[in-house]
Amino acid sequence: MATNALQERFGTRFRRIITNTEDGVPPWMEAVESGETRGLYLPHDAPWVVHGDVATLVGGIRALLMQALHPGTLTGVEQHSRYEHDPLGRLAGTTKWLTIATFGSAEALANESARVNRMHDHVKGQYTTGKGEAKAYKAADPDLLAWVHIAFTDSFLTTHELYGAEEIPGGPDEYVSQWSKSVAPLGLTTAPMSRAELKREIKRYRDEGILATSETTKQVVEFIRKPPLSKTALLAYDRMFDGAVASIPPEFQEMLGLKGKSLKVAGPITRGLLKSLRMALGPASPMEEAAVARLIRIGELPAIYGSNKD
Repeated sequence: MATNALQERFGTRFRRIITNTEDGVPPWMEAVESGETRGLYLPHDAPWVVHGDVATLVGGIRALLMQALHPGTLTGVEQHSRYEHDPLGRLAGTTKWLTIATFGSAEALANESARVNRMHDHVKGQYTTGKGEAKAYKAADPDLLAWVHIAFTDSFLTTHELYGAEEIPGGPDEYVSQWSKSVAPLGLTTAPMSRAELKREIKRYRDEGILATSETTKQVVEFIRKPPLSKTALLAYDRMFDGAVASIPPEFQEMLGLKGKSLKVAGPITRGLLKSLRMALGPASPMEEAAVARLIRIGELPAIYGSNKD
């Protein structure tokens, strides 16, 4: 199915925001196209299906909110992130890692992980724990890496189940276990391997008092709620924000100072918005097409695969 001109124009405008580029073509497209290895995932694998869906937009908002519940993660963002001055640049950096980890070759993932690890080397300092104690931190600390990964995994899984277009191949446990491979190059080798483990770890962080909020939390949450986007983009973003908040357990909504719409209200609106977005963008994802082309080129997928997807 050919992408029509309207879809192409809309897709370009949409991808300009996500990639922070003038033409909407991400600088990491070449990294996904190149390489002589398959990478971590193939098109039928759970992370590929989940991360290839526009429900990731809602999952990303939810993940940022959940990550803000850890004082160490929050302090790292506040002290070392450019989120206030260049939010789209920070979004593009996160999108780059997610995209390469999901769709890129082994070489591309190794290079991208090295970039992230170098960046993490400079993220260090001190934060106040939920118990009021001062604690030194580094971005590469297993505790912080684990919470960022857990919040991310739980958010993308939850929002896909609520708002995604396709069922997850192998179910939620398959997604959790497969996606755990992505963070091994970052130094996290003890990630949860099932939904039950994921939920147990979230409960442990909460019950042990590791999670906490402060005035800084409120500021970051407010920034996530109202980022500096155009009025048109904000109309869609507000609906996605509502869908993200509605998917967060009530106790964490309360900690974040959020009182969201119920899923009965926000769910259908979010699903309708994402359905319209899928139609507007068209069936073809340039990044997935680039990854498939590489996989066909190196013999990991049959040459007929690309035409069967049209």
